[in-house]
Amino acid sequence: MSDDIAVDPVEPVITLHVGFLLMPEYTLSTFANAVGMLRMANRLSGRELYRWSVYSLTGEPVASSAGLEIQTSGALENTAEIKILLVCGGYNIKKYCSKLLTERLRAFAKRKVPLGGLCTGSYALAAAGLLDGYRCTIHWENLASMREEFPKLQLSSSLFAIDRDRYTCSGGISSIDLMLNLIASIHGHQLVQQISEQFTCDRVRTEKDAQRAPLQYLIGASQPRLVDAVTLMESNIEEPLTLDEVANYVGISRRQLERLFNRYLHCAPSRYYLELRLSRARLLLLQTSIPVIDVAISCGFSTAPHFSKCYSDLYGKPPSNERRVRA
Repeated sequence: MSDDIAVDPVEPVITLHVGFLLMPEYTLSTFANAVGMLRMANRLSGRELYRWSVYSLTGEPVASSAGLEIQTSGALENTAEIKILLVCGGYNIKKYCSKLLTERLRAFAKRKVPLGGLCTGSYALAAAGLLDGYRCTIHWENLASMREEFPKLQLSSSLFAIDRDRYTCSGGISSIDLMLNLIASIHGHQLVQQISEQFTCDRVRTEKDAQRAPLQYLIGASQPRLVDAVTLMESNIEEPLTLDEVANYVGISRRQLERLFNRYLHCAPSRYYLELRLSRARLLLLQTSIPVIDVAISCGFSTAPHFSKCYSDLYGKPPSNERRVRA
């Protein structure tokens, strides 16, 4: 019999190297929030799960929109150690999308490196043709112009979007949600829960959560009847109007109403109205202790089973589970 003692091998740590490309006038808070999530993941796990480097296109320090400069690791090149590259945008992003930037980004894409855009960094990827056919998002101020300039994009008004090897977020604190969802997909939800507690986040938002943006920014200012229709829906949550009533109030036919919704909001008006009511219900479930049946009634649902089914279809869990998770 051998005297050797069997020892379970320690699972090796695979460190994921994330590269951040800072564009001139980038949004400092969005960048800092993203890095903060990676730092906390390392701290709480006690391991170097993530490493990050900061680059500019030329290697020079880059000033943020707040005027603060950050030293970089050098010029962005097709560095083999980078496993994910995130472009950090901000003001005047179109002005800085040069031919050199497009060439560098395409070189990473050719190597199958996952790419992402924080805030208006999505524009840089779109301008390089690297978001065609992907679901993506950008800050709400840029949504209407992006739809016009890049019709091949599957542009969403969500806080963030993860579609295969493309990661985009709308800016602000949405980079927290993007990075936490990325960390969860690799290292699990328990670590993400611990990170959330450190940053006093009451919940990790998902791709189902939309940006709270003025509708005219989402569709442009050329469709006042559509804006009126949505405003009417938002004002009649507890006792929903019929589509014929909505169309009549804004002075168009029901068929015209359906065409406007399908063209500019990419869904039927009935679907938009339903999701509007369910979104309101979710806020009530997460932020109040109102009984579920009362939430259902206040959002225009006559029975609890119907409310539960619609809620589950949209959010993947019944309303009772949503509240248990919150608790």
